[in-house]
Amino acid sequence: MPQEIRTARLTVLIDPRKKAVFERLCAEEDAVPSQVVRRLLRRYIEERLGRPWIPEEPPSAVRRGRRAKPRR
Repeated sequence: MPQEIRTARLTVLIDPRKKAVFERLCAEEDAVPSQVVRRLLRRYIEERLGRPWIPEEPPSAVRRGRRAKPRR
């Protein structure tokens, strides 16, 4: 499977205690939190699409050259 491009950032605010437990559990499986989050996201996407994720597939919600609408 081709390497995915990792240029987008996702910021998630969570309870500090939950973060600490998550980081500890990740360390126990010798994984960094970002690896686990990517794996969870891929699993969620595949469940919702009903098929395997294909890295070359452009996200339908993103249009090149267009910025997201500002929040109100």
